[in-house]
Amino acid sequence: MTTNSWSSSRFLIVFWILVLAGAMAQAQTFTVFHNFIESDGCCTIYPSMMAQGRDGRIYGTTLSGGSHLAGNVFAITTAGAIADLHDFSGTDGNGPQGGITMGLDGNFYGTTYLGGGTQHGTIFKITPAGVFTSLYSFSNNGDGAYPRTPPVQAQDGNLYGATGNGSNYILYKLTSAGVFSVVATLLSQSYTPLLLGTDGNLYGTTLYGGTYNEGTVFRFSPAAKTITTLYSFKNEWSPNGPLLQATDGAIYGTAAVGGTGSSGAIYRITTAGAYKVIYNFTAAGTTDGRTPQNGVVQGSDGFLYGVASTGGANGLGTLFKVSTAGTGFTLLHSFDPPTGDTPSSALLLHTNGTIYGQTQHGGTHPAYGTMFSLTNNLKPYVKPVVLVSAKVGASVGLLGQGFTTATGVTFGNTAATYTVTSDTFITAKPAAGSTTSQITVKEPSGNLLSSLKFKIVPTVLPQLEMEKAFVR
Repeated sequence: MTTNSWSSSRFLIVFWILVLAGAMAQAQTFTVFHNFIESDGCCTIYPSMMAQGRDGRIYGTTLSGGSHLAGNVFAITTAGAIADLHDFSGTDGNGPQGGITMGLDGNFYGTTYLGGGTQHGTIFKITPAGVFTSLYSFSNNGDGAYPRTPPVQAQDGNLYGATGNGSNYILYKLTSAGVFSVVATLLSQSYTPLLLGTDGNLYGTTLYGGTYNEGTVFRFSPAAKTITTLYSFKNEWSPNGPLLQATDGAIYGTAAVGGTGSSGAIYRITTAGAYKVIYNFTAAGTTDGRTPQNGVVQGSDGFLYGVASTGGANGLGTLFKVSTAGTGFTLLHSFDPPTGDTPSSALLLHTNGTIYGQTQHGGTHPAYGTMFSLTNNLKPYVKPVVLVSAKVGASVGLLGQGFTTATGVTFGNTAATYTVTSDTFITAKPAAGSTTSQITVKEPSGNLLSSLKFKIVPTVLPQLEMEKAFVR
């Protein structure tokens, strides 16, 4: 090789290294896109669940602030334009710590830790336009009290949730007609929002109880009305974070304390109860974080993304990713006062592929916190609303984007009939021949796929008929 040829080759190598480095830098971007002020609400604390609405906005709650200093419900665009939908006043609730979830009807459901008729907490509904309805006030008289998590809607159309404290700990059901009932007794308070699994069961954790009194993972069957303890924690405890069912079918969660470094852990458990810790946070926590109390989400790259509420370079929390095998742990961001500190909300993976979260403090108004986003070259996707299965001909709501240019929807290899409501919401009806598989929305810019397989059931299920009644 001549000197000129070697010089040219070396130049090309350096050039492509710089190009790839630039592409990687562009792929991963951390952004603070809103700084809270008192009128917006203040000071989120776990789990502070957020939900993506049919309009593409992000809906959530704050623990305090608002016009009555009792917390509020807000909606925010992905560009950072925020709207205050409801300010709690005490009689309608106080301290919506759990955040909210979205129902089949497109409305949002949540709880407040305090307030209501006897100051033991409430269940509420709110529309995207801010029309607020109190659904139930806890009394701490056999019905539980102080709920820390929002209810979730199951396949039967009913809302299910758990209470966080009080004289007894219960798992409750609330029908669309407003009928409240206790469906199971829990071993202790639950700080983890229930997860609707692809099998139609609900999964959650208790803070204490079990063989070692360090908490449990449980499964509840709405159909059989039975509760089963899947695992008793021993070396990890404080399982506060939301649960995630990943593409491998297993469930992932976080324990805020314990593990080999006594700083918390990420665990994996199958629906049959096979448990394994996949990552232990280090004792120092400077390179990975400590106190991971907010669960994880899974990106299109297969990695789990989460936050730790303390630790990192500044001791104020971290944003990280790790594989489902526990390998490839990467510290993505160390929080600090300017960008927000103490990330205390569960992350939301929007269908646009961007991850969103909230901090408890920091930002331009340090007492009130921030909202941040992370882009990491994650692909946009499509997400069914609530349902994990449906019969042929049933209407399935889908969240996503670019729907106004959609050219088709398929369940497996079979085309479905569909109706476009907006660019971010579409309904589709699986046709005969549809199979259990990912849902595909065909678009000129690239097809959108659901992250999990959607089950097609061969016969009419009673709970699906109840769902349709709930939507009406």
